Amino acid sequence: MIQITPPLSLFACLALSPIFADQPWVIETQKDWKIAQASKSGLVLEKGALSPAEKSGTYQSIVKRFDEKRSLSSVTLKQSPLWLNWKPVPNIGPSNLADSPIFLQLGPDNYWMFGRYGGGQPRKKKDEKAPRIPKFTPKAATLEGFDIPLKTTRFPNQYDAPGAANKPMGGYHAWQSRDMKNWVHHGPISETKSRWMTNAEYADGKAYFYYDYPNDQDPHVIVDRNLFDGKMGEDLGMAVKDPSHGSDAGFIRDLDGNFHCIIEDWSPISANKRSWDSPLAGHFVSPNGIDNFIAQAPAVDARTKPTGKIGTYKHPHWAKEDPANYKTNVAEYEIHAPEQEAYGDWSAISIGGRYYLFGDYDPAGAHGKQAMSVCWFTSEDINKPFEFCSHIGKGHPDPDIVFAEGQFYLATQMKTDYISSGPWVETAEVRVGVDTDNDGKSDQWTEWQQVKEAYDYIPGFSKQVKKTPASMELSSLPEGFGFQFEIKLTDSTENQSKPILEAIELSFRE
Repeated sequence: MIQITPPLSLFACLALSPIFADQPWVIETQKDWKIAQASKSGLVLEKGALSPAEKSGTYQSIVKRFDEKRSLSSVTLKQSPLWLNWKPVPNIGPSNLADSPIFLQLGPDNYWMFGRYGGGQPRKKKDEKAPRIPKFTPKAATLEGFDIPLKTTRFPNQYDAPGAANKPMGGYHAWQSRDMKNWVHHGPISETKSRWMTNAEYADGKAYFYYDYPNDQDPHVIVDRNLFDGKMGEDLGMAVKDPSHGSDAGFIRDLDGNFHCIIEDWSPISANKRSWDSPLAGHFVSPNGIDNFIAQAPAVDARTKPTGKIGTYKHPHWAKEDPANYKTNVAEYEIHAPEQEAYGDWSAISIGGRYYLFGDYDPAGAHGKQAMSVCWFTSEDINKPFEFCSHIGKGHPDPDIVFAEGQFYLATQMKTDYISSGPWVETAEVRVGVDTDNDGKSDQWTEWQQVKEAYDYIPGFSKQVKKTPASMELSSLPEGFGFQFEIKLTDSTENQSKPILEAIELSFRE
C-alpha cells in the first residue's frame, strides 16, 4: 500500500544520530521516545512508556535517514512486565482439593495439582474438617487421554484412578488433568509429617515435593518417581536449614538446572501479628534440589529502618511437632519502624527468562485476612532483586501458578482463582514505512498488523515458559534511505490492565 506523508522538518529528519547497518534502531527511554516522535495522539508518555490516555491512541515516528540504502528485517514491540492482565474465576482444579494448592506442568496435556483431600466444599484453611457426605456408589468410567481403569466420584468432572484406593496418610494428594477441566485422583503423595507442603518442582522424571517440618521451619524434600501409584516417594529430609524461621518457600529450577528456593525470612518482623509473612524473602540455590542450598542476596527486601531492639513471639507448632530439635516456640526478631509490608507463601514462574514471584500480601496499616490479597513481584534475572508489581483479590491466598492450555492459571486457597493470557496486554498494532527515493518522506508502508507475544512449553521444565516476542516480519519492504513506524494502542481489556509499551526495536539485515 502506498501512502504519502507530509514533509518533515530538517530537525525531525536529522534528530537521530546515524547507526551502523548491523545495529537495530531501539527506542526504550523517555528521551528516546521524545526525540523519535513526529506526532502523538491519545497516548500518554511517562516513565519511558507509552499507554492509552483513554481507549486508544497513536504514535508516529520521524523518518530515520541513512546515507546508503538499507533493508529492514523485523520490528519488535516490548510491553511492561507488570502483568496486570488477570481475570477472576471460580476455583481451579478439583472441587475437593483443600489447603494450599500446588501445581506442576509436565508438558502439553499433562497437568498436576496437589492438596489435601477435602470434602467437596470450598477449599478449607489448614486443619479445618470437611462436612459429612452422603454415601456414593462409584461406577466404571473412561476419559480421553487416560488408558487406566477409572471410576466416577461424587464430584463432577472428577474420577478416581487405582492409586486413589490407597489409604490416606494425612498429607497431600495428587490429581491429574489433560485439559484443566476433568481431574483424575491418583491418591496420596505425602503423610502427616509432611502435611505442611509449600511447593513442588520437577526434573529428570522426578517430582520434588517441599514441606516444612515443623510448620514454618526448615524445608524438607520428598522425591517421587511415580505420581500414579498413590504412594509417597522417598523422604530425603531437610533440604534447606532455615536460618530465621518462616519458610513457606517456593522453588523454581532455572534453565541451567539449578534449584532456587525463595523463603520467608522472619528476622525483621513479629510474624505472628502479620499473617506469618515478612517484608524479607531469602534466596538459596542448589545444584540438585536436595541439599547444598547456598544463601544468596535477598530476593525481596522491603524492610523499614531497624531500631536495634529485639522482640520475641511464639509459634504454636515448633516444639509440639519437632520436640527433638525445637525445645521452645519462642523466636526473636529485630524490631523495625515504621510498620512494614508483609509477603510470603512464595511460588515462582519464569517467562522468557523474566521471573515472577507470587505470594501473600498483608499490607501495612490494614493487615489481617480481610485486607490480604495475592501479590506478585518480577525481576529480569533470578539473581537480581525483585520489584513489586501489583496485587488482586481478598483473603489469605497461599497461591501457586502454572502455564497450561495456552494460558496461565493462578490458584489460591481463597474462593476465587485467576486466569491470564500472559503479561502481554492487547491490543498493539504497528506499521512501518520506507523512504525509497531519499526525499525524507515514506512512500511505501506495510499494512497495519496486530502483534503480540506468544507462550509455550519448554520440554523438561515445569516452571520455565518460552516466550516468542511480539514481532512483525518486514521482508516485503524494499530497501530505502529512511524508515519510520506508526503504533496504535487500544485498551481492549475489562480489568485494570492496559497496553503499556516500553520499547520498540527495528532490526536491519546485515
